[in-house]
Amino acid sequence: MQLFDLTLPAGPPQLPIVISVPHAGTEFPADIQAELKPALLPPDDTDWFVHQLYDFATALGLPILRARYSRWVIDLNRNPDSAPLYSDGRVITGLCTATTFLGEPIYRDERPEVALEEVARRRTLYFEPYHAQLQQLLDDTRQRFGRVLLWDCHSIRRRVPAIHQGPFPDLILGSADETSAAPELIRLALQQLGSGGYSLQHNHPFKGGYITRHFGRPAEQQHALQLEMAKDVYMDDAEQHYAPERAEQMRAVLRQTLQTLGQSLLSAKQ
Repeated sequence: MQLFDLTLPAGPPQLPIVISVPHAGTEFPADIQAELKPALLPPDDTDWFVHQLYDFATALGLPILRARYSRWVIDLNRNPDSAPLYSDGRVITGLCTATTFLGEPIYRDERPEVALEEVARRRTLYFEPYHAQLQQLLDDTRQRFGRVLLWDCHSIRRRVPAIHQGPFPDLILGSADETSAAPELIRLALQQLGSGGYSLQHNHPFKGGYITRHFGRPAEQQHALQLEMAKDVYMDDAEQHYAPERAEQMRAVLRQTLQTLGQSLLSAKQ
């Protein structure tokens, strides 16, 4: 059972950055898939093609960790105890969700929640190995360079009324209210992301999920930032298919952003 794909650069790491893609997985264990409503598969909640959008990163010498299993199996960006990430009235799916973002039951029996023992089983099987691998990558990179940045990659439909009234901006940088990374890294990320003509917000309506909040430890020279983006930035207007021309424009901004952040980290080491 392969839980995730780890793509390593051909040569030694060149920049102290690790890429995480926790929500692009589409696979299901047979026992779980048999309990889901077939009409809802594959889940619209998937961060479609995000790993493809970022596949340039290995050429920069960055490792990419991508989950293979769907967030409907387990959400790798939620608190392991399912404590809500926000308290502003939005729909919040838990570690093992029983509904879509719109509140629609995903299981055939329309169970309101996944049993606690099943959540514990999935946490052990799927959640813990991904996070252990991510920490190992961060430790290895920090040992080599003295510091490291985790860049957590996400996308979402332009409109999800249950989460946010009105359309989302193109890009949303999350820094856990400026606690998950050094101020200079946050400043540079906002500067570079804002240079490409895309609308950009910081920490609203997303400030980073569990991955950003848990792994972002600037005092230990382990920084973390989350980038959420509207799917039509790199997909077609229907948010169904990868749009190469749109994606290439976005990739250019992402490439420049990561290079700038990486060079800043290297300079800080001097």
